[in-house]
Amino acid sequence: MTTAAPAGIDAPILVTGATGKQGGATARLLLARGRRVRALVRDLTAPAAVALATAGAQLVRGDFDDPASLPPALDGAAAVFGVPPVAYGPAGSGTELEVARGRALIDAAARAGIEQVVFSTVASASDTSPMTEGKALIEEYLRDHIALPTVLRPVRFMTNYLATGVAGLDGISRDGVHRHLFAPHRPMQVIALEDIAEFAALAFADPARFAGRTLELAGDEPTPVQAAAAIAAATGIPIRYEQLTDDETARLGPEIAEVKKRWQAGHRWQADIEALRVIHPGMRTLADWLAESGAAAIRALLTAA
Repeated sequence: MTTAAPAGIDAPILVTGATGKQGGATARLLLARGRRVRALVRDLTAPAAVALATAGAQLVRGDFDDPASLPPALDGAAAVFGVPPVAYGPAGSGTELEVARGRALIDAAARAGIEQVVFSTVASASDTSPMTEGKALIEEYLRDHIALPTVLRPVRFMTNYLATGVAGLDGISRDGVHRHLFAPHRPMQVIALEDIAEFAALAFADPARFAGRTLELAGDEPTPVQAAAAIAAATGIPIRYEQLTDDETARLGPEIAEVKKRWQAGHRWQADIEALRVIHPGMRTLADWLAESGAAAIRALLTAA
């Protein structure tokens, strides 16, 4: 690690994945709180990138698969918000590529003398799986190379109810059916993207307090049936939940089938929601998210011509 002088409080926070879900929510919140944001994007002209620039972010082109593009993006930054650069294709998780991408960002940050990196990965269960292996290796590398690391591990996003284009999994069909792997009457933890951003902002505001910490993040834990009922009540549209059969799950691929098997065996997310509310008292429940934005977005999707 270099011994470059640390950037001041007015220096920008580099946000990766800034045109995506977690990075976008974090960039917008930091800007709203008066923090300078430098958004790492692959396409400076993409609509989401232009919207961030309009909101006040500085855009910088960079790509995890082009490590030489990362040092200019990090030059003079105060800290980094990183999202795992997932590598997933028809053959399943590309763990080696995912880890290489994560390490490229961490190495570049360390060489730039950046001491604080907040990395958002994925919630853990009581065992490991091929889909989380790469993220665990990135977390370990982060702790070994960054002085003030913080790991956020969010569970399933509430915005997944808005998902489209995922054949047979997640989202809500036009006939009002939400289908997933989860058992209908067992708690299923969820988190609002805005609350992931809140925890990141808290860490950037008080680096010493959050240094070395790993936080499993969830804001609510309804059963899938309860969640469907809440969405129906909030939108005024009949919604029901259906669990995918084993055969249907198998057709989605071996890794998805393995996730369902592990879930049925009891290996589920176990975030301590009450403890998290001590840190962030305003954390959203599913009902809060629906009232704030979710119900309107779901209704718009299901009633679009």
